[in-house]
Amino acid sequence: MAYEIIHADCFDWLKTCPPGSFHAVITDPPFGFREFTRVELTKMKNGHGGVWRIPPVIGGSQRAPLPRFTVLSPQDVEQMAEFFGQWAELLLPALVPGGHLFIAATPLWSHVVFSAVAEAGFEKRGEIVRLVRTLRGGDRPKGAEAEFPNVSAMPRSCWEPWGVFRKPFEGTLAGNLRQWKAGGLRRLPGGNPFPDVIDSVRTPRRERDIAPHPSLKPQQFLRLLAWAALPLGHGRILDPFAGSGSTLAAAEALGYDSKGIEIDDDYIRVARRAIPELAKLSAGVTARRNGKSAEAMLPLFELPEDG
Repeated sequence: MAYEIIHADCFDWLKTCPPGSFHAVITDPPFGFREFTRVELTKMKNGHGGVWRIPPVIGGSQRAPLPRFTVLSPQDVEQMAEFFGQWAELLLPALVPGGHLFIAATPLWSHVVFSAVAEAGFEKRGEIVRLVRTLRGGDRPKGAEAEFPNVSAMPRSCWEPWGVFRKPFEGTLAGNLRQWKAGGLRRLPGGNPFPDVIDSVRTPRRERDIAPHPSLKPQQFLRLLAWAALPLGHGRILDPFAGSGSTLAAAEALGYDSKGIEIDDDYIRVARRAIPELAKLSAGVTARRNGKSAEAMLPLFELPEDG
C-alpha cells in the first residue's frame, strides 16, 4: 500500500513514531484548533455555527461553512501557541535531518503558529503565498450594513500563508541530500526554482463532492507541494491532521508513500473512500509509477517561467 490512514490522536501517535520515519510533512492543521473539536463540529454540521460561520445562500448556491477566527479569546491564542509548540516538538524527531514541513495557517494567526513551530526547533525557510480568493473578510459591520455601506470590518482574504520549515542538519546540503535525500526543494521541470507565490484556485466542486471537508485544499496545489517536498523524488510524506485525506491523495497521485493521522471518526471514513478517488483525478499532473519519468508533470500548473 502506498498510503495509510490511521485513526488516532496525532499527539499520541507521534510519541511512538520511530525517529527519522518521514522525509516531509504537508498539513493543514486546525490552526484555531477550537473549530475541529467535537462540540464545534457538531454545531457546524447542525447549521448552528458556533465558531463556524454558516454563510447565507447567494444566487441559489449554499457556500461552505467558514471558521471565524476573530472570536478567539486571548486565552484561546495562548492555548494555540502551546498546542503548536508541543506538537512541533513531537513532530521534529519523526523527520529525517533536513526534512521539510509545509504548514497552512490563516493570515490572522500565522504569526502565532509559525513562532511556536520555530521555537520548538524547526528552521523557518520562508512562506508560500497561495493566491486564492475566499469569502473570508470584507463584510460590512454586522447589524449596520445599511448605515455603513462603504465600510469593511477587515480585508477580504485573497491569499493563504503556508509556513515552510526544515529540520536542522549538520554539514552541507549536498551531503545531507546524499545521506537523507532531504534538505532542499525540488525544482520545477525546466529548471526553475520552486516559487513562494502560487496562483491557486478554490477547491473544485468535484473534489469537494468526493471529500466533503470544510478546509479541503485543491489537488492541484497539494500535488505541487508534494512534488517540491521530496527534492530527489524519493521518500515518505506525513500528514498529522489528515482530514479527508487530500494530502495522501496528492502523494498517491505522484507515486509517493504517505501516511495520515486523523482523530475524527467521520473524516476517517471519508478519507478511506476519498483518497483513491481524488488520486485518480486529473489535476494538472500525471502519476509517476514504476520509475517512469515525471518531467512532464508540472507544466499544467501554469506557473510562470523566468524571463
